[in-house]
Amino acid sequence: MSDTSEIGAAGRQLHLGAILEGVGADHSSWLDPELPGNASIDIGWYIDNARLAEAAKFDLVFVVDSPYITPDTAPHFLNRLEPLTLLSAVAATTSRIGLVGTLTTSYWEPYNVARQFGSLDQISRGRAGWNVVTTGLEGAARNYGREEHFDHKVRYARAREFVDVVQGLWDSYEDDAFPRDRQAGLFLDKRKQHRLDHKGEHFAVAGPLALSRSQQGQPVIFQAGDSSEGRNLGAAIAEGTFTSAQDFETGHAYYVDLKARATALGRNPDLIKILPGLVPIIADTDEEAQVIAQAAQGALDIDKLLVQLGRAFNYHDFSQYDLDAPFPNLSGVTLNSYKGHAESIIRRAQENRLTLREAAYRFGQWRLDFVGSPETIANEIERWFTGRAADGFLLRVTRPRDFALFRERVVPILQARGLFRTDYAYDTLRGHLGLPVPKNRYASREREAQAIAAE
Repeated sequence: MSDTSEIGAAGRQLHLGAILEGVGADHSSWLDPELPGNASIDIGWYIDNARLAEAAKFDLVFVVDSPYITPDTAPHFLNRLEPLTLLSAVAATTSRIGLVGTLTTSYWEPYNVARQFGSLDQISRGRAGWNVVTTGLEGAARNYGREEHFDHKVRYARAREFVDVVQGLWDSYEDDAFPRDRQAGLFLDKRKQHRLDHKGEHFAVAGPLALSRSQQGQPVIFQAGDSSEGRNLGAAIAEGTFTSAQDFETGHAYYVDLKARATALGRNPDLIKILPGLVPIIADTDEEAQVIAQAAQGALDIDKLLVQLGRAFNYHDFSQYDLDAPFPNLSGVTLNSYKGHAESIIRRAQENRLTLREAAYRFGQWRLDFVGSPETIANEIERWFTGRAADGFLLRVTRPRDFALFRERVVPILQARGLFRTDYAYDTLRGHLGLPVPKNRYASREREAQAIAAE
């Protein structure tokens, strides 16, 4: 079945996701009187917003995670539900929307992850996605019995092997392994259960996984690293990437680079969906939206912005520097955290000769490029999409009014232009994203062997 929102000669479709962030990943959203103060731990809040996103025909909802906090961490991160538990509850109360959660490869084991995401995929009938991360914050190590965080390169080498093992475990059963023939007394065709017997540099996993595949074959793999190692991993394994491009030029450069890396590995670049984060400020007119944006900018707390800026540098303390001096020399600061993001901040601060204060306002908050009337926001989304800076966007969902304005006033414009679906054409996350169902590796080998024998 073809999706009603496919457009253009290339058949591209705009994709939309909702990042469910409870009381917010900034330090001000929780002040909104319409937002419950316990939203980040209220399963009802997540279910309600997932249903709203589903009614608007979004591709997916996304739950972020990280295993380390400090007293200065943003409100949502201080007190929030674990993604897999949360998404299982949402799965039982929705029917079409994709369900994507973050889980680190640095402090878990492949068998556990394969079983958890495989279970979510079965519970949701093929709507699960895994955002593969390596954990940027060094403090996480001490929550898992380690004195030191894994080195950046080791984290990514481990992540690549980890994903390979998980995907191998997901193929433990061929799709017709369970005949469930009551008359013959045959529940399992043992020939179609497969051990993995993986022995690699980081993991040794025997298998098989005690779980069959869902309607979409395997959960969709997402990834969000921006360093060279992160981009290489995304090019190799990702079917979707989450990015934080600061502007159209940065987004376009990332888009071109990642898809080129995927092509060099022999992958079809169209099968990797690039989804930058989106925090629009919407009002009836552009002028009203600009006033709101300026007021929000003026109300920002510089101390909290410095904390957010420091997070990319493993919560480095930027308060020790002169705010109006040039961005400080961080040559002695470890970048074994969010390396790609930290390097980008340093490079852009130096190129633009930013003071620390200017860098805090630019990088300590979500970008504000999307400001204006619903028509203006739709125009900017279309520009990024048609200009190959994005395949879609992830909308940050916290304040009720902001989410309602986007759903009720921006989405209909995108639909009227033929950019976005007016209804679901598929039941699985892969279907929404235009991704094929991966063939079971063992069944494929058997068919290849049969074809060779028949020649």
